Amino acid sequence: MNELYECIIIGGGFAGLQASIQLGRYQRKVLVIDSNYGRSTLCKSYRNILGWPTGISGQQLRQLGRKHAENYGISFLEDKVISVQNVNNHYKMETIAGKPYSAKTILLATGLIDRFPQINNLVDCLGSTIFVCPDCDGYEVLNKSVIILGSGDVGAELAITLTYWSNQITYINHEGNELTPDLHERLMKNGIQYRKENIKEVLKDGVSTFNGICLQSGEKIYGERAFIAFGGNEVQNSLAIQLGVKMLNNKHVIVDTRTKETNITNVWAAGDLVTHSQQVTIAMGEGTQAAVWIHKRLLEMNVSHP
Repeated sequence: MNELYECIIIGGGFAGLQASIQLGRYQRKVLVIDSNYGRSTLCKSYRNILGWPTGISGQQLRQLGRKHAENYGISFLEDKVISVQNVNNHYKMETIAGKPYSAKTILLATGLIDRFPQINNLVDCLGSTIFVCPDCDGYEVLNKSVIILGSGDVGAELAITLTYWSNQITYINHEGNELTPDLHERLMKNGIQYRKENIKEVLKDGVSTFNGICLQSGEKIYGERAFIAFGGNEVQNSLAIQLGVKMLNNKHVIVDTRTKETNITNVWAAGDLVTHSQQVTIAMGEGTQAAVWIHKRLLEMNVSHP
């Protein structure tokens, strides 16, 4: 018979890690199952987090978080949960490795995956000099020349948003999806250079410093920083769907604003899976908040600490 945990956290990003630390401090028996792939594994420098003014990479912050949680006895497993169901008021799940796991409560912290095409050197610069989120990293392009690598209206909207930080913006519509006339006009009014052509490769200096792009035609366009905006990001909600968790039209999970519990009893959600501002610090806060209420529920179940 497989081991029964008080809580299994599915996803080891910042929401999952922060929740595991809090539950560890409650001395709860917790397993974190993480595939070790997601936004936080790709970003090379978060610069808007309290205490890290010069930035910290996603991988480094994850490693610190895991070590912190392990100090409280939290267990970790690198695997991916592919199925979950409620059996006799316990949640049974199975991973890619084929192993079964059981828990009294679940925290879904599976996040989302950004969609971007396979362009040479793009990943090397991602999270260092190529960015995703203007709220996180708009400041990084202040008064710099910026190239938007994007698709259709999504890229156009981001280009317009970034005029708050820079007036040197070029939008490359890589996939060639047509713009709505209104957005095309707004690009022109904001002085944004617009090209509709596929990108052959990202130009870089050294390991991860963006320097521009080379189009399929061979033409090179230089810039100091870049953003990607291809749309179609994939919310990792398959397990939530299996459990019958309610979601918004944008496929993000709905939770109680106070407790972070979903409509399914003893199933919580936090981080980018939930509808929020997709900020590291917010994900951490949601993880802590969920953990507090998971602990309260375990107390109601008369499950005391060891």
